[in-house]
Amino acid sequence: MVRRILLGSQLRRLREGKGITREAAGYAIRASESKISRMELGRVSFKARDVEDLLTLYGVADEKERGQLLGLAREANATGWWHQYSDVLPTWFQTYVGLEGAASLIRVFEVQFVHGLLQTEAYAHAVVTCNARGLDAAEIDRRVALRLERQKILVSERAPEYRVVLDEAALRRPYGGREVMRAQYQHLIDVSEQANVKLQVIPFAQGGHAGESGSFTMLSFPESEVPDVVYLEQLTSSLYLDKPEEVAKYAQAMDLLESDSPNPAQTRDILRGLLQLS
Repeated sequence: MVRRILLGSQLRRLREGKGITREAAGYAIRASESKISRMELGRVSFKARDVEDLLTLYGVADEKERGQLLGLAREANATGWWHQYSDVLPTWFQTYVGLEGAASLIRVFEVQFVHGLLQTEAYAHAVVTCNARGLDAAEIDRRVALRLERQKILVSERAPEYRVVLDEAALRRPYGGREVMRAQYQHLIDVSEQANVKLQVIPFAQGGHAGESGSFTMLSFPESEVPDVVYLEQLTSSLYLDKPEEVAKYAQAMDLLESDSPNPAQTRDILRGLLQLS
């Protein structure tokens, strides 16, 4: 999706530079004005022929420039690794997984449970089982495998900066029993030592906090043309916010959550305390 947004913004820049309307561009590729709009917003896939025709219309004759943009079109249409899990991955979540994998900065506030990128296999299995009653064992295993596959981004060559604030409730709610929770606490301690991970816990003693509206995720990307996105997950769908004024509100809330929470070293002490009590 990020590649689609990049290509779309490039095509919009070229079109506007030539003073060509969306209607005229649509006519050139036997499409509607609305399709051009969706292409420029990165909301549809790209046909190589359409991109070639638009580049010709926009006067892009340089073979190197054409090759780069056509290569971007091929990348935009490439199937992501997560599509192999399409049998257990809701359509509305596929977009998120793609964005998560392309992000350079992931900021998370989580209330209900430990965030998916930080879950142990046993904890993830307990969460999936609890939230998907009625599924057979094979489907549960597939969902857990998907979650573990997502976690690989934290140790990849392009690992993002990952900043997480967990409400204490996420740590107090037991999933899978005593041993599962003990292993999960230890895993959080270990992962929090990674240079690209900043983990904080906002304790009950803090009282009210800036995350009163619930869990959310903020994604930022290395490409300046791609706007920051706020992801809000619901029971049967999700919501993506990218209007600057809305994103700014969530960024402010995240800043407050981080400033009001014990620092990462103090958070590890909290986790060690929970480990001793469990």
